[in-house]
Amino acid sequence: MSGTIQSRLDALSIDLPAAPAPAGSYVPYVIVGDMVYVSGQISKDETGLICGKLGDSFTLEQGQQAAHVCGVNLISQLRDACGGDLDRVKKIVKLGGFVNATAEFTDHPAVINGASDLMAKVFGDIGTHARAAVGCASLPLGVAVEIEGIFQIKT
Repeated sequence: MSGTIQSRLDALSIDLPAAPAPAGSYVPYVIVGDMVYVSGQISKDETGLICGKLGDSFTLEQGQQAAHVCGVNLISQLRDACGGDLDRVKKIVKLGGFVNATAEFTDHPAVINGASDLMAKVFGDIGTHARAAVGCASLPLGVAVEIEGIFQIKT
């Protein structure tokens, strides 16, 4: 895949928001050597929180969109960690996805695909990653999805 990461974002009509501020006693990311550990990003966009419980009235497609939004927020944090230059990203290493779901809901991986697919579209081959996708009885503020990430960057 050729072109800069920003050109790919532009081609996908993705305008990265400012990186969300932490909502508690933690930092949005930590850099150790060439690794960036980004704190969990909740499903929140310019219109507000995306709340819901998968397996209840919240559909799989809505869950995937909420995961996509988490992915956009992860990329925003990553951009800040890279000093504004996303072309410093060497590898999307791992995503950890948490899905607000009923006990009967079992399609957590399909929900988190909303973020995984975004990483592949934006970063190409370096966007493939290891992943966890788990269900939770609840998530902060009632959001539908939260995703954290580990990334390798050029130092």
